Amino acid sequence: MKKHLLMLAIASSCFVVTQASAMTQDEHKVAKEKIEAAYKVDKAKCDAMKDNAKDVCEKEAKGKENVAKAELEQQYKPSDSNARKVEEEKVKATYDVAKEKCDDQKGDAKNACEKQAKADETKAKADIRAMMKPTAKTQ
Repeated sequence: MKKHLLMLAIASSCFVVTQASAMTQDEHKVAKEKIEAAYKVDKAKCDAMKDNAKDVCEKEAKGKENVAKAELEQQYKPSDSNARKVEEEKVKATYDVAKEKCDDQKGDAKNACEKQAKADETKAKADIRAMMKPTAKTQ
């Protein structure tokens, strides 16, 4: 929880910096290092876990890192492409965690879980494409 709050604080402070003036290369580097350090802490917490719980924890940690890095790039160099990357990383992280959680189930329940995770991912990707199209067609 502390780390999540730290990440929110970092993200919001970076956002404020971006609005006031462009993020410097040094600020970007420091923020990236903080994200990587936070990932290491999150991953270390997973080491005490076992079996699929550990796998789920690791997927959550990696997804959180990838989303944070994408958000940082959007703050550093705002663009439609980077905004899309943020949304795509969120979808990927959600899908990876959901699919990993399905491994706790067996048989038909596992198949249904995986199909639901894939359907949710497909819908989210379609939503991203729909959201991004209007910005590409500025006239």
